[in-house]
Amino acid sequence: MHDRASVTLDGYHLSIEDIIAIGVGDKGVALDPAALGRCAASRAYLEEEVARKRIIYGVNTSFGPMCNKIIEDDDLDALQVNLIRSHAAGLGDLLEDYIARAVLAVRLNTLLRGFSGVRVELLHFMAAMINAGIAPCIPESGSVGASGDLVHLAHLALAVIGEGQVFYRRTLMPAAEALRAAGLTPFRLRFKEGIALMNGTSAMTAIGAFAVFSAQKLLRLSCVTAAFALEIFGGIDDAFDADLHAQKPHPGQVRIAAMIRRLYTGSRNITLREGMHERIRQEQTEGPVFETTINVQDVYSIRCTPQILAPVTEAIEAVRNTVETEANSSNDNPLVLPEQQKIIHGGNFHGQSIAFAMDSLCMALAQMGTLSERRINKLLDKTLNEGLPEHLIAGTPGLTMGFMGVQYLATSSTAELRQLANPLGTLSISCNASNQDVVSMGPGAARKAMRSATMAKHVLTVEVLADLQALSFRGVEGLAPATRRIHEVLAPHFAVYRNERVFHEDLVRFRKLLFSSQLFDSLEPYCEGTS
Repeated sequence: MHDRASVTLDGYHLSIEDIIAIGVGDKGVALDPAALGRCAASRAYLEEEVARKRIIYGVNTSFGPMCNKIIEDDDLDALQVNLIRSHAAGLGDLLEDYIARAVLAVRLNTLLRGFSGVRVELLHFMAAMINAGIAPCIPESGSVGASGDLVHLAHLALAVIGEGQVFYRRTLMPAAEALRAAGLTPFRLRFKEGIALMNGTSAMTAIGAFAVFSAQKLLRLSCVTAAFALEIFGGIDDAFDADLHAQKPHPGQVRIAAMIRRLYTGSRNITLREGMHERIRQEQTEGPVFETTINVQDVYSIRCTPQILAPVTEAIEAVRNTVETEANSSNDNPLVLPEQQKIIHGGNFHGQSIAFAMDSLCMALAQMGTLSERRINKLLDKTLNEGLPEHLIAGTPGLTMGFMGVQYLATSSTAELRQLANPLGTLSISCNASNQDVVSMGPGAARKAMRSATMAKHVLTVEVLADLQALSFRGVEGLAPATRRIHEVLAPHFAVYRNERVFHEDLVRFRKLLFSSQLFDSLEPYCEGTS
């Protein structure tokens, strides 16, 4: 169907950027021949073991606490379809079609590792669905992330067999109709293939990939707004001195400090510690104490930015590694290892790693939001903003309100970020007749991280608009080369707010701009090391 570039899936090298590109439709998928060879060997060994009457969970046994119920050979294929239909039991809003397509891609990649015992034909079918623009309809709620994302992935499997609904080129329609339009026939699953599609972590992993991708953009923008704050308030340089951070050498702290230094290098607005002493002494009056008008140190939301964002950037990096490890893992049960002549029953489907990672990401995003919200408040509060108009009003104070209303958005979004930072991955509830007695809640944690990214985007959008409004008063002549270039990228899309238009329109336009891939890429030379 498509002449797009493709990501070659082999079960070992799928990156977050690949997941996003496949999900949004920028890239299709191709299947690595060596991976297909491994899968064929795995299937052949499984078929041999079934022919030998081996008892294999989910192949010739029932599921969960009913695993001691052995199924006759004639019913093995029906067992798989019954599992899918019974577990396609989600509710709530549907995952966005691009996320659902990413789920399908992650599931396909995990099966391509070659240890799930599925037929090569199923892998080709899943790839054809992706390349045709088909995405399963997956309700957001239902899985506990213990035997993986059972409910979410049951809805995925439902699409494979031509039941339920799907998105076809972003249009919602019956699965059978979409498959027919794409020249495909609903796939008939054989033993092990239903459970192999369902029994894993691909939904929480794909959702988590989008959350990490957003967090990377947010971190980059947070460093830009930190540099803008230094420019607007004449921040003091030594809080970012390399020698300071060498004495507390958290890797993230060192990276953030270095990046912000690069952003403000060459600025005529930054206050140099060396030049402050004489200026302060010139204000000296008689008596044992005198008060200077010059800030000896900046507030923490400016001065402590490297220390505050240190664990944030380190958390994002760690979460990214966890998500990519999970996306390139065999996470169903049982696993079929033909070279070792083993079929191993275990718990690789458990999502605790993703759950903890997503909770960590929520904490990181909450802290990023808090930092941004405090800088917004400093810009708007006339007792703190060092000579800027109150509420950044460009008209008549009282008659016009400037940024008064939009601050509520930043404040409420920050409050929600803090609430979302509470963990879900520790809230296990035993279910499945106590067979799944410790569960991860990973799918919910991943959706929580996506919500956190949305709230953080709200806050950072407000901060960028406030920065640009403040710079309209301060002037841009003294900006550093890097901050000046970033301002030049943003300025054509910005107009000083004077109460002549609805603020919502500015917010929508800028939010879309700030988190577009085009802007993200344009900031790369100035924000190296934050993604």
